[in-house]
Amino acid sequence: MTQHSATAEHGHSIPGAAPVPAAVPRIALVGVHGFGERHLANLARLEEAGVLELVAVADPNPPAPGRLKDSVAVFPDLDRLLAAQSAANAPADVVILATPIQTHAPLALAALGAGMDVYVEKPPVSSLAQFQEVVAAADAAGRLVQVGFQSLGSQALSAIRSLVESGGIGDVLGLSAKGQWVRTKAYFRRSRWAGKRSLDGTDVVDGVATNALAHAVATALHLAGAHTMADVAAVETDLYRAHDTESDDTSVIRVRTAQGATLLCGLTLCAPEQLDPSVTVHGTLGEVTLFYTRDEVVISTPDGERREAYGRTDLLENLLEARSTGAPLLCSVQDTGAFTTVLEAIRTSPAPQAIGPDHITWEGAGDDAHPVVHGIADLIERASKAQATFAELGVPWARRLPPVRSLTVDGTAVADYQDGSHLRAVSSPRPYLHPVRTLGGTAVTDHQPQDHVWHLGVGVALQDVDGVNFWGGRTYTRETGQYIWRPDHGSIAVTETPVEETAAVSGSPGRLRERLSWNGPDGAPVLAEDRTWTWAGVGASVWSLSLEFALSPAGSKPVSLGSPGSNGRHEGGYGGFFWRLPECRDATVWTPAGSGEAGVHGSVTRWLAWAGKFDGGKDATLVFVAPHDATDPWFVRVDGYPGVGQSLAWDAPVIAEPGKPVRRKITVFVADGILATSDIDALINQGDPA
Repeated sequence: MTQHSATAEHGHSIPGAAPVPAAVPRIALVGVHGFGERHLANLARLEEAGVLELVAVADPNPPAPGRLKDSVAVFPDLDRLLAAQSAANAPADVVILATPIQTHAPLALAALGAGMDVYVEKPPVSSLAQFQEVVAAADAAGRLVQVGFQSLGSQALSAIRSLVESGGIGDVLGLSAKGQWVRTKAYFRRSRWAGKRSLDGTDVVDGVATNALAHAVATALHLAGAHTMADVAAVETDLYRAHDTESDDTSVIRVRTAQGATLLCGLTLCAPEQLDPSVTVHGTLGEVTLFYTRDEVVISTPDGERREAYGRTDLLENLLEARSTGAPLLCSVQDTGAFTTVLEAIRTSPAPQAIGPDHITWEGAGDDAHPVVHGIADLIERASKAQATFAELGVPWARRLPPVRSLTVDGTAVADYQDGSHLRAVSSPRPYLHPVRTLGGTAVTDHQPQDHVWHLGVGVALQDVDGVNFWGGRTYTRETGQYIWRPDHGSIAVTETPVEETAAVSGSPGRLRERLSWNGPDGAPVLAEDRTWTWAGVGASVWSLSLEFALSPAGSKPVSLGSPGSNGRHEGGYGGFFWRLPECRDATVWTPAGSGEAGVHGSVTRWLAWAGKFDGGKDATLVFVAPHDATDPWFVRVDGYPGVGQSLAWDAPVIAEPGKPVRRKITVFVADGILATSDIDALINQGDPA
């Protein structure tokens, strides 16, 4: 028999199959403890309503005396239940499986082989091979298999789809799922399989994304339009654990769908407090969030926020209706192909990396003890906004992603060169330096910070290049007088291997010269850039970094280089060279002519200094030095976020002509400790770097 065909927006029924006669369905439940208790309560409710009859249960640990009616047969396992019912010629119509993960597929296959429809708890299987086997068996038997992702019975889902399809939140930028739960040591001691990736050679694949918060993943996939295996283009996993388990408890899962959507799931069982998990669809005009455990939708737009509550269809009732009328299943096993693709990626990933004890605080005692990962709420929020993994964000306890190359001074790594290839499209992917460090190892850059996830260490970016945004985020337009999301994001890529590359050693600077292409949203080149990084040691605690770049039209016509400032944003002329600093305490910023953000922002001076406490309280100073003839104003932010740039187009665009590239240069001294103005003058006079 062929795979069930869809008969509605989602869900499956059996093509051409006649509805089952309207007799009261006979139900068997396998697994009466744990989540099985909820099934027993639901079965009692539906039996009282005359919808079904519970005829048998199976569990090696039988239910307490008096828990069931005397008419309900009790067996130690499904095999003996099936054998007894076959001998009595009175088989159950539907089997509910509320058993350990690793038993789901074998038990489902046995029930299908006995001619029964199946309701199986999530996850339905523990491998892609098992999924294909169960689907094939269901098709061959002509039976239905419903999977217990209860959130997919929510009537909020169709309301969200309608809102998104009507343009209520504009164009979709991406989706995110966030889950922050608390799980104790006792949670992982409740059974032999809990917290296991495998048990006795059998796949289990327990974990935060596959079991505890699997509803977050399944619901988000549903809203992303990803149901089948074919709907998933790629899955990336970033798995960690704070508990002493095999399985992950703090992870990021990134899914790219065949339709081009990106879904970022940030999940943990190590939060300071348990919060309601959610799935959000992010749009250019707002966002819609579903708190799926309570079927509540929050719609946020510039006009304000509104909340709506919805009902939910019970999945067992839906299965019984499908048997009776041919109605589509709300969560057929076939429609969990996308989820199983995620599960398979987790199953085949390297074992989760342990989070170091310095990044965890244990709360409670004994079996009630639970770990809290430091700052996990902010990290999940940041990952969701940036559509980035913990490793890509550079979280201290995460796996280290090796840079494309490192800049070193006498063997000491002072900066990592990133190519930006992992960045989301609306952050305008581009090469940059991060982290940049002092010779003493203090980090003085940030990238993908929560306040502006498109800010990237040290590099070159512009928000308006003939209408293309090479800065990232929203675009400021003169027509609207505000920042708006537009499909105008470009990307910057290295066009060839470095033209020149040397390391910095005593008495000799390091140099990296490269050619880059600034490409529009359609991939067509807009600008060609020659870029040169030069770095050298200056003293025992100071090194210098110089950047020179030349921007030329990629074609035969002039290209306008603009900024929010050139488009009417008062004192918003950022663009060109930009250095995003990390959090900095006791920050002081000054020039030869003034101090403080108000005194230096928009000024034109030879140099600008920034000093403060970085990286856990370590003193450092950055000195930005412009050429003698520079006329670009300094762009400085201290209070809102820490950043320094040289404005290439402060209040008017600059035109790059064919054969006449726009050239800029800047040198930055990176120093351990707090420098005084006299120290800065001495550094500049030492070699007059600019």
